[in-house]
Amino acid sequence: MQVLVLNSGSSSIKYRLFEDHVDGLLLRARGLVERIGESTGRAEQVVIAHDGTTSEEVDDAPIPDHAAGFRWIVSRLEDAGLADDLGAIGHRVVHGGSEFTAPTVIDEAVIARIEDQVPLAPLHNPANLTGIEVARELRPDLTNVAVFDTAFHGTLPPAAYRYAVPDRLLAEQGVRRYGFHGTSHAYVARRAAAALGRPEEELKLVTLHLGNGASAAAVDGGRSVETSMGLSPLEGLVMGTRSGDLDPAVIFHLIREAGMSPAEVERVLNRESGLLGLCGDNDLRTIEERAAGGDEAAQLALDVYVHRIRKYLGAYAAVLGRLDAVVFTAGVGENSDTLRAAICADLEVLGVRLDAARNDGLRASKAPDGIAAVHADDSEVAVLVVATDEEREIAEQTLLAVRS
Repeated sequence: MQVLVLNSGSSSIKYRLFEDHVDGLLLRARGLVERIGESTGRAEQVVIAHDGTTSEEVDDAPIPDHAAGFRWIVSRLEDAGLADDLGAIGHRVVHGGSEFTAPTVIDEAVIARIEDQVPLAPLHNPANLTGIEVARELRPDLTNVAVFDTAFHGTLPPAAYRYAVPDRLLAEQGVRRYGFHGTSHAYVARRAAAALGRPEEELKLVTLHLGNGASAAAVDGGRSVETSMGLSPLEGLVMGTRSGDLDPAVIFHLIREAGMSPAEVERVLNRESGLLGLCGDNDLRTIEERAAGGDEAAQLALDVYVHRIRKYLGAYAAVLGRLDAVVFTAGVGENSDTLRAAICADLEVLGVRLDAARNDGLRASKAPDGIAAVHADDSEVAVLVVATDEEREIAEQTLLAVRS
């Protein structure tokens, strides 16, 4: 059976096609349909043959809506002979609230319950729902499964997920920590355990998903017990354009003293803050280049970014009570040796000692099987760099839901 994984955004559809094989899931095609609804669209697909050779197709024709985008995907898969064995579609859904903590076969009732979570993720869940509705309409013969970014963090204990606010705000408004990037944290935690040759159930890990969006998780025995993102993806680490942790009084101050509307404050904290707000750039590669050239604003941005991560790393070591490994993943975590070195510097107190020679120049995508160890031989704690694969995790969870 083949599984199509869809990540539907407001104007794009990212997709991967996996074949369930005796040796594991094989990636057979990947692609992107973007600029949906604009005067000029773009769609691309790369097909991967069993021998590893690839073929690419690009189409610059306008794509009026998501239905047209999905039809383009299916038609290209059919042209490549890859649609005959398609048995299920896995959908990334950002927010499952407290209700969805496992991959879920989609029906009308599930759609209604996902719609109930829209107030918690107004920028993401509507687009995810659009992808679900289009896929169900155009391929009603297939099983559709929702895989939630929040699901892995459904194991958070009350002490971790509760905010110190009145009970009614949890009961009536769902105000609590949910956490995100769950498919990535789950995937790299499992891969780290395999690399260490130890059962996941006995490991205590801190996983650091560092990209334009960034989050940390404390993983105890394969279960998330703490995570940095909260009610929304805004809380926690400094990100590309998001502020991360902030005194809530800042919001009241900006509304009262600066005359900003709630919508303006929300835009500033989500779109204009983080690294962008600190130095005018949100691309870590550019910021690192600027800092290396003596740019003080860029260096400050890096310092704030690293400081926040180190603070969470130390806190999560305390939450876990013991630390077996620190796992770096996502665009920054996988590719920036400079940031990994800065985060791990002088952490011998936690048992972390980096090996500069192993870390320098390392890119996870270039490492065997997408995973590498960069800790020193005498380090008490392993430091791993793992290439994340959220789409593969969604495909695996989709198969799990279909078979159960």
